[in-house]
Amino acid sequence: MVGVVQSMATLWEERIRKREEPSKRSRAISRLGVTVWEDRAVLARLREKLQTEDGRVVLRLEQEDWKLLPPCLVQLSQVQELQIHRTGLLKIPNFISSFQNLLVLDLSRNEVTEIPKEIGTLTRLRELLLSFNRIQFVPEELSGCQSLERLELAMNRDLNHLPNQLNALAHLQYVDLSMNSFESVPSCLLSLPRLQWLDFGGNHLKNLPEDIHRMENLQTLWLQRNELEKLPESISRMKSLDTLVLSSNRLKDIPPLMEDMSLLRFVNFRNNPLSLEVTLPSRTNEEEEEEELFGLEFMLAYIQEARRCAHASLNVHCAN
Repeated sequence: MVGVVQSMATLWEERIRKREEPSKRSRAISRLGVTVWEDRAVLARLREKLQTEDGRVVLRLEQEDWKLLPPCLVQLSQVQELQIHRTGLLKIPNFISSFQNLLVLDLSRNEVTEIPKEIGTLTRLRELLLSFNRIQFVPEELSGCQSLERLELAMNRDLNHLPNQLNALAHLQYVDLSMNSFESVPSCLLSLPRLQWLDFGGNHLKNLPEDIHRMENLQTLWLQRNELEKLPESISRMKSLDTLVLSSNRLKDIPPLMEDMSLLRFVNFRNNPLSLEVTLPSRTNEEEEEEELFGLEFMLAYIQEARRCAHASLNVHCAN
């Protein structure tokens, strides 16, 4: 009797299972159908935002709720410029590698925490703009973006390192690493052949590399609000440097050789505990507006005063 009861129970369980399977399949198909329609609706919404600007296909999303980018976005792989601002975006999806036509990826002012390795497959990418996010790590695969000209990583706060492999970015011209946690200048930047503009303001730099002159094509260097106590003499060998901002550091002196920097047009030493006080001739209001002239004039006057003081000290020593 026990065997009969068990057989009957098994038979009924089998019948119930067979009846439930079509119902489960039906529900799965129904859910799939809903997902398909949802994707179509999202895709239609995204297509409405496509624009053509300066001959580029641009997709711009601003101040909307896009914490995650939908996978259906890959159907818009013709996009050349992707701008997503203030949407609360949490991550760059791995399927970013599908956008082989992408020239500009601008995800500034979001909540992105990491850059996926797949970014390195975007060989046509010229601009990667990720300022005001929460990125702590830059993958070495970024070196695969051989066409990259502009890299902005300002205000990620905890970012303090760049991989050495980035020295392969031969076309990189503009780098913004301001308002992060760098304590030294990454060595990969020193050998970039086309680097012209570098912003390291608002970090924790205590020293500049002794071979900083290797950035031979650098024209603009921002170093304000750091912890620099001295400048290497080699800074005077940066022959292309036009703009140098050193305000709000801990500098006590200015290297004398800097007076030979013939191309330097704008320099700022304000708010540094320099050891000498230098008074410049009074100027008109119009001249006061020329801050770059004041900075350069101050630098040259300081160097001359330092040289005069050193000469006077030497004479006193010799007399004694």
